[in-house]
Amino acid sequence: MSGQLLAMHGWAGDSRAWQPWRVAAEQRGWSWHSGERGYGPLPPQAPAWESGEAPGRRGVLVHSLGLHLLPPAVLASADAVVLLASFAAFVPAGRDGRPLRAALAAMEARLAAGEVAGLLADFLCQAAAPDPASLLPPGPGSEPLEAAGLERLRSDLALLGRVDALPAAFPPAARVLLVEAEDDRIVAAASRAALRRALPEATVWPIAGAGHSLLRAPLIEPVLTWLEAA
Repeated sequence: MSGQLLAMHGWAGDSRAWQPWRVAAEQRGWSWHSGERGYGPLPPQAPAWESGEAPGRRGVLVHSLGLHLLPPAVLASADAVVLLASFAAFVPAGRDGRPLRAALAAMEARLAAGEVAGLLADFLCQAAAPDPASLLPPGPGSEPLEAAGLERLRSDLALLGRVDALPAAFPPAARVLLVEAEDDRIVAAASRAALRRALPEATVWPIAGAGHSLLRAPLIEPVLTWLEAA
């Protein structure tokens, strides 16, 4: 067995998006565990390492806000971290952050006004772009949300506006892979650049033509190969 892989989705997503990754990873001998925030019909599930498994590599894969949703003890114990269209601070510092701060405030107002379906549809359209949103896997945006899921969605939207650095538990000795979507309409270019500065030893893969959801990027096998490299 190669070891354990833990995955965490981002805002307005869920663990179903990881299914192709899980299949490929398990075929290579990894054990797989997906965290679940529980915005939609799936119950919340915090990702955790399996203590009973044989010692091996511990890899973490996160998309977008997923980095900031991991339990600190889980992140601190990883020896490899893959950041897919992620960030340390979502809102860039200073003047560059004004448009995003305004956008987050408008999203919070729409949630408060009960415009959940419309908000999620608009967000997912931008997350998928330049690809069509029809290519997105099933997720919370395609089903009505219960009160608890809506509250988690609202809480994590506020978290997007607060995070301003890498999590304190980020493992300093871990190998790190940054996968950047060059046509990302969700994570600002300034935020992507700030993440590169925060992790100067990381390997960086810029993916031309890819949007925030990295829908058509052939990443699974290359990322798993990177994780398995000595």
